[in-house]
Amino acid sequence: MSSYKSSATPIDTKSKLGVVSGIPYEDPTLFCSLAGALQILTFTRPDISYAVQQLCLFMHAPMTDHMFALKSVLRYIQGTLDYGLH
Repeated sequence: MSSYKSSATPIDTKSKLGVVSGIPYEDPTLFCSLAGALQILTFTRPDISYAVQQLCLFMHAPMTDHMFALKSVLRYIQGTLDYGLH
């Protein structure tokens, strides 16, 4: 992910994620693993709490659009690594 451009916000505020948005993601285990890791990260990064909560709603059947949104959160974290609770 180091080659990706960082994101200014953790999740796109214009798009609406839904249960039937896109095609099923080919590796739901990867999606669930990344979403779970982000849940743990919310303890020290409350700025991503809402985005992670919205993504975790789709852990039972992730679609490709949900994975794109999850990658957006990862790009945001990449650009704000020095943020945290002090």
